Amino acid sequence: MTDLLFRGGRVFTASARAGAASHPGPVFAEAVLVRDGRIAAVGAEADVVRLARPGHETIDLGGRLLTPGFTDAHIHPVQAGLERQKCELSEVFGLAAYVDTIARYAEAHPDRKWIEGGGWDMAAFPGGLPHRTQIDFVDRPVYLIQRDHHAAWVNTRALELAGIGKDTPDPADGRIERDADGTPSGVLHEGAMDLVGLLPPRPTAGDVEAALLDAQDYLFGLGVTGWQDAIVGSYAGSDDHFPAYVSAAASGRLRARVVGALWWDRTRGADQIEEMVERRARAQGLFTAGSVKIMQDGIAENFTAAVIEPYCNCGPDQRGLSYVDPALLKGYVAELDRLGFQVHFHAIGERAVREALDALEGTRPANRHHIAHLQIVEPSDVPRFARLGVTANLQALWATHHLQMDELCIPYLGEERSSWQYPFADLVRTGAHLCAGSDWPVSSADPLQAMHVAVNRTEPGGSVHAGYPTAQTPFLPGQSIDLATIMAAYTAGSAWINHDDEAGVIAEGNRADLVVLDRDPFALPPGEIWTTRVDMTFLGGEVVYARRA
Repeated sequence: MTDLLFRGGRVFTASARAGAASHPGPVFAEAVLVRDGRIAAVGAEADVVRLARPGHETIDLGGRLLTPGFTDAHIHPVQAGLERQKCELSEVFGLAAYVDTIARYAEAHPDRKWIEGGGWDMAAFPGGLPHRTQIDFVDRPVYLIQRDHHAAWVNTRALELAGIGKDTPDPADGRIERDADGTPSGVLHEGAMDLVGLLPPRPTAGDVEAALLDAQDYLFGLGVTGWQDAIVGSYAGSDDHFPAYVSAAASGRLRARVVGALWWDRTRGADQIEEMVERRARAQGLFTAGSVKIMQDGIAENFTAAVIEPYCNCGPDQRGLSYVDPALLKGYVAELDRLGFQVHFHAIGERAVREALDALEGTRPANRHHIAHLQIVEPSDVPRFARLGVTANLQALWATHHLQMDELCIPYLGEERSSWQYPFADLVRTGAHLCAGSDWPVSSADPLQAMHVAVNRTEPGGSVHAGYPTAQTPFLPGQSIDLATIMAAYTAGSAWINHDDEAGVIAEGNRADLVVLDRDPFALPPGEIWTTRVDMTFLGGEVVYARRA
């Protein structure tokens, strides 16, 4: 196999950064040599060039930056791939735009018995709530998942088919929004989504695998060479994607390295652990399933995030939901830890973060447990991440003054609690290990957009909300972190959380999963980081994406 030499630019090695303690060395280098799919040399250009064999191929970086491949530590790519085939609302904003998109989709797909899709933003509606009557013009049932995937917008026909009326009780893990007279208004939160979401025709096995492969190609274009699927199981109307991963891995069509986080069914208890052990054993090839996803609470915008003190202006008893009884959670986590599983928590509110940390007390750091989202962290809990060996899984894109933050979060969190949001710098200062993910399709899968936010705490210039008046006002700027730290979280840190110790760091002997950016973002003004794009992506030294000129 011909040697591949990268020269003429800068190399971000991610050595000595998050998760890279086993690869001490300089953060930047000048050249990299790839041989037989692995890093053969990295260092000063003159030294590396001398090691290249005759007939080698050279990629002149021309001042661009070479990085390790990005690993997304919290993502839902199969769901995203399926949504890309349906009524896609994430690229537009506002009721008029949503109605127009839905109408055009319905007209273009007269054969669809249901109109399905998603991506609508709570911030587009007063109080964050759309209404069934706004989409009753469609002659079929409509089921549209909210951007954060914690609610669904349905029309009257869908409610009728599901038998949901004034007397339908809320499920234990969700809520049916209602008009003043008790009539369901058309928004179903959390567990209530399944009341309608399980009714539409299910995608075929072929549909699901095609969605996975479509998502894989899309992610390669963003420099993502591996990921952790944050829900592998049935949730919110979505079927279990485990079979699609197993099939794609067996056929060789899955080329990225993927960890599946097996969904913890919150309606059950420890009896499901035996099934998880069996599922872990059935994973194969580039797909492994050694992680378990526990969603401990919901989101702040619909008051299902678990908080310690009540939400402001919501009544004295509104403290959100703990989906898994904290009294039982520690036992579940202890058993998963004993069996060698990694636990991957969803925790938004400060009570949920504390419950997750409490449950992880005494577990083995070698299992690489992590807590994702971390919107609100009570300050005394921040140092516990480093002390317990628990990784902070950052979704950096959310740490801005966007509409949902300013209108649906801060007024209900209060001034002090609002100041505890997304404490990235405090986590770094107290020694926490970091990884990073997008939560796509909840938000953009582009790691560089997230890096921009982590550094600037403002919206990327090309985003949907960039025109919002406060979008370029830094959100809690004292919690910003430097570009090298967040890039290391997306490379070394996230590969480490996936137990992939041969990726994420450009070091001799590691796999040549690499990304060429179209410029060096370290040389840009911080406010321009978001303009960076991916030119080439390599897996094991082989090109899997090349941007067209």
